[in-house]
Amino acid sequence: MKLEAHLRQARASGRKLLVPYVTGGLGGVWMEAIEAVAEAGADAVEVGIPFSDPVMDGPTIQEASLRALDVGATPAGINADLATLRIGIPLLVMTYCNPVAHMGFERFATLLVEAGVDGAIVPDLPLDELDPWSDAAGAVGLETVLLAAPTTPDDRLRRICERSQGFVYGVSLLGVTGERLALSSQALEMARRLKRTTDKPAVLGVGISNAEQAVEACSAADGVVIGSAVVRCLLSGGGAEAAGAYVATIRQALTDAGASADAVAG
Repeated sequence: MKLEAHLRQARASGRKLLVPYVTGGLGGVWMEAIEAVAEAGADAVEVGIPFSDPVMDGPTIQEASLRALDVGATPAGINADLATLRIGIPLLVMTYCNPVAHMGFERFATLLVEAGVDGAIVPDLPLDELDPWSDAAGAVGLETVLLAAPTTPDDRLRRICERSQGFVYGVSLLGVTGERLALSSQALEMARRLKRTTDKPAVLGVGISNAEQAVEACSAADGVVIGSAVVRCLLSGGGAEAAGAYVATIRQALTDAGASADAVAG
């Protein structure tokens, strides 16, 4: 399944995109959580491959990653499990450059594709050093999603948008992942800048924590990534059922907001 084509088609139908994040290898619950959030209305699922120094992640996802590593999670094991999933929507993996380079770019990209993964996010791999990875990923049909921050200059933003595949991930605030009380004041401008620069799906993530914030973000963006709030459902013992129920509330809020906007426009 092609990630970008799938998301473009969903967007063209008037749907706001919803991409939940689940930490791979998190005990016995993570596979069921992927299935639950897919059933609840996700358009794609981002799966984290744990790393011991997750520089982009805040306390919730750090804790989940450490728990997964403590029970023996590895890239190979996570991908072997992903290969058994049949959820009907794209999967993308998020991890850091260290484990990718340790395995080798070509081998890592091939491992993902063989597991049925459609895209990858490597947030600490800078644009200027992207070519060896993007060449390896492109050779096996794996789409690489790039991130843009509120501080990214316009000329670099254009280059990021040109190179990004699947969607462009707009980071809504300066800082690590984690739940926030309110949507960052930088988020909507980040989305507007992306929409002015590219026709690729523009998706906001980092710090988007509830249905109200997701709706607000989607007033400018094509969709949202929601991670820490989903992972918190798993860490707190709510299991896949709680994660699915949470994602269902986000999907319903986005659907209701879209219906209201259509009614006003009509």
